[in-house]
Amino acid sequence: MRIRTSFPYETFHEDIRVPLTDGTKLYARVWRPLTDEPVPALLEYLPYRLTDWTAPRDWQRHPWYAGHGYASVRVDVRGHGNSEGLPGDEYATTELADGVEVVDWLAAQPWCSGRVGMFGISWGGFNSLQIAALAPEPLKAVVTVCSSDDRYDNDVHYMGGSVLAVDMHAWAATMLAFVSRPPDPAYVGESWRDLWVERLESVDPFLHTWLAHQTRDEQWRHGSVCEDYSAIRAAVLAVGGWHDPYRDTVLRLVEHLPPDRVRGLIGPWSHQYPDRGLPPGPAIGFLQETLRWWDHWLKDTETGVGTGSGTGTGTGTGVMSEPLLRSYVSDSHPPATVYPVLPGRWVGDPAWPSPLVAHVPYALQGAPVVVRSPQHTGLDAGRFFPFGNEADLPPDQREEDARSVCFEFDVQEETWVLGRPRVRLRLTSPVMRGQVVARLCDVAPDGSSTLVTRGVLNLTARHGRDQVVLWKPGSTEEVLFELNGIGHAFPPGHRIRLAVSSAYWPWIWPQPGSEAGFTLTPSGSALELPLRAQESDPSIVFEEPEQSAPLGVNFPATLDEPRPERLVVRDVAKGEWRLEVDPRYGGTRVYPDGLEFTEDALETYTINESDPLSARTRSDWSVRLHRPDMPWDASVETRSEISCDETDFITANEVICKDGDEVVFHRTWEKRIPRTAG
Repeated sequence: MRIRTSFPYETFHEDIRVPLTDGTKLYARVWRPLTDEPVPALLEYLPYRLTDWTAPRDWQRHPWYAGHGYASVRVDVRGHGNSEGLPGDEYATTELADGVEVVDWLAAQPWCSGRVGMFGISWGGFNSLQIAALAPEPLKAVVTVCSSDDRYDNDVHYMGGSVLAVDMHAWAATMLAFVSRPPDPAYVGESWRDLWVERLESVDPFLHTWLAHQTRDEQWRHGSVCEDYSAIRAAVLAVGGWHDPYRDTVLRLVEHLPPDRVRGLIGPWSHQYPDRGLPPGPAIGFLQETLRWWDHWLKDTETGVGTGSGTGTGTGTGVMSEPLLRSYVSDSHPPATVYPVLPGRWVGDPAWPSPLVAHVPYALQGAPVVVRSPQHTGLDAGRFFPFGNEADLPPDQREEDARSVCFEFDVQEETWVLGRPRVRLRLTSPVMRGQVVARLCDVAPDGSSTLVTRGVLNLTARHGRDQVVLWKPGSTEEVLFELNGIGHAFPPGHRIRLAVSSAYWPWIWPQPGSEAGFTLTPSGSALELPLRAQESDPSIVFEEPEQSAPLGVNFPATLDEPRPERLVVRDVAKGEWRLEVDPRYGGTRVYPDGLEFTEDALETYTINESDPLSARTRSDWSVRLHRPDMPWDASVETRSEISCDETDFITANEVICKDGDEVVFHRTWEKRIPRTAG
């Protein structure tokens, strides 16, 4: 990582409040170049608190953009951080309408040229696309990283029509804690407590809404730009990582948006900006690469900052001369939960679907076989959202493979896969509900099994994610579904393994009766792989990662023994398995302005290996914000749980907020939500 301290422009920053037409003011931080000339504005728009939670990340990139001649602006969403107003569901109509107002307000400022770009990762990448679909006139370009165009089938709530237990709950519990954090009196003054209590009185756990909509209905169509790609008029640079759950969005965007307004980039990365150097690498000079995008679309100029233009000289031939899709095909690698760097090569495709990719079927062989997986199959799935931590990625899959039915294909010569594999399976189910999980693994000569990619189908969603069609017990049907996209090279001497299971806990919440499994008939069933021509593109190169000077956050040392990131506990006598996860979002840190910020979280997933109705999840959060000099000491504690019976999900949530030792808010919610599709 290269820290940049000298820029074409000197810069300054200030905190402001952006006025909305309903009188609400959104808290914002603006970094600007010292110049009398109006400059384009770049907007990052999030609920994650710019004065503390995202401040270290913000300082890596916003000053960098300002130093290159942009007004770089970070805004807190209504009802979050130090912004006024009340919070709502993610990507609510109000949030998006506010975002349009912010874009228009920025364009109207005397220091702005009238052109605006939006960028962000995850939530900020989502709402960048969604606001682009509302087409505010000043918004000319977007850089969306690790985001989704499909809120139902490519987000944290559902996968293949099945409830995502691992993140449906974990993220809802995280947001319950996040939305309960108070405004900071250092920025909003003495009114902080009144604003906090007003905000808390409006809180309802996101989980209630998300679980109440188990099919692809209007709840999920809202904000899903895949409903109408033509609504997006801004140019879109879509960026993802093969170890991020949202990478398929990049493939869909480069397929459906006009090729003169879109480019895609997929590396080996996790759910992180590609310049941060978090595993797996290699990291790239992402800020330089995005500067080329901004300069082209917001300044009508071309820069040589990035060397991904195909020349390798840094002079560039224009950002739109890049291949439509640049992606990384990783070499085969032994199973591990973390990789500092994955070896491989960059490839460029001129279109998507690519003329360099051919879909080749691999027919399954053998007699019909019963697939009846233990309910704890999936404990070695790894984290749904890898962040670059040591226990994020899936370990050796041999134990998971042993709980599945496997089909293997010898690799005679090196085989490159790029895109989304598909499976076509002939299934006979003895019950009305269930799920089928397919994993693609790379098996080395020593027997080690590396997870390459996977896919899931809720059997009641086989005719569409917007409907529930129960399976007629005893009948046979053919089901077809895709696995997540991947770029991977299988070497000769290895085996391609397709592992099929009827359970995948805790990623997928098991269906009642699914312990019965199903019968898979290989005849007529196949794995279809997108095989790519073995042509790498050595002209696709990037500069060394570069950022502006860090904020200077201090992480105090502690004598406490850190608990494991992922711990599996088995009660042999009961047949019960428990997975404990520490998401490690940040721990304790002290900011330069004196704020002491502490957070701790623990997620627990429990199931009996023979009973799908035993599934239960729990998430506990504690957050403390302390300013010794004021003095100010506020804390939040939350508890969130889900269990189930045959007909309902049973949820319990609790929030306790304190000002010092005084409880200012305490509420519990208990709710039964019918299992309509999940």
